[in-house]
Amino acid sequence: MPTPDHRLLNGIPVKTRIIDEVRDYTDRQDTMPRLVSILIGDVPEAAVYVRNQARSAKAAGLPFEQENWPGDITQETCKARLLEMNDDPTVLGIILQRPVPEHINVRSLQSAIHPLKDVEGMNPASIGNIVYSDVALAPCTAAASVELIKQTGLNMEGLEVVMIGHSEIVGKPAAMMLMAEGCTVTVCHHMTRSVPMHSRRADVVVVAVGKAHLVGPDMIKPGAAVIDIGINQIETEDGPKIVGDVDTDAVLDVAGWITPVPGGVGPVTVAILMRNAIVAHQRQIAAGWL
Repeated sequence: MPTPDHRLLNGIPVKTRIIDEVRDYTDRQDTMPRLVSILIGDVPEAAVYVRNQARSAKAAGLPFEQENWPGDITQETCKARLLEMNDDPTVLGIILQRPVPEHINVRSLQSAIHPLKDVEGMNPASIGNIVYSDVALAPCTAAASVELIKQTGLNMEGLEVVMIGHSEIVGKPAAMMLMAEGCTVTVCHHMTRSVPMHSRRADVVVVAVGKAHLVGPDMIKPGAAVIDIGINQIETEDGPKIVGDVDTDAVLDVAGWITPVPGGVGPVTVAILMRNAIVAHQRQIAAGWL
């Protein structure tokens, strides 16, 4: 049996720890409201995410309900249903699965979910709170990347981090969360003149672009931590394969730590969703909702 490579930041143990912490909380409650997952239209690619969320919710002791709305539903009807859920004390949190049909404005629906039920951290108010270092209900993938950096044991204060990618739901909130931890953060994007010039000096490189094997060993400082958020499908001689934005095998020879794809950020993202549900529960109690 091969010896595990300890440079690989496996997300499964981190997920297990977080789920156990959530379960400890839910076991001490008389009852727990339910998480509601919403799928609009026929979206086969979202089915795996829903299954993972349902499985994790069960392990965490959180009731989970899946709602499938028709693909031709109107924006107004979607919003009305979300507002009803906001007022329903039996609904703990709302998960809006993506993608949605083209005629649906997903940002508008995310804004309609009350911040105290926004367990995904996608409401503009939730993302805006990060600017004020309130990161308890942050976007799950961004929070997962921060959680995995902490697993390295590196001192977060003053840590040089380069974030490659500046999306509204991953790159930007991750950068703000890292600054809240005391890191010095450089954000690179498609107009950055020389991404390697920045990434080669970083203690940590976080990549969320959506381009297979974008980052190679020549872009990484020896001993640095690499957090690969990308999920891409490529064709190989053996058929389709899921890979990240980092050329993992090549970068492994340089990096001190690297998250595998799959099995790195993904499992932790689902666990953060469950942890966010507990934060939502506590804040709803404090607000007098429960």
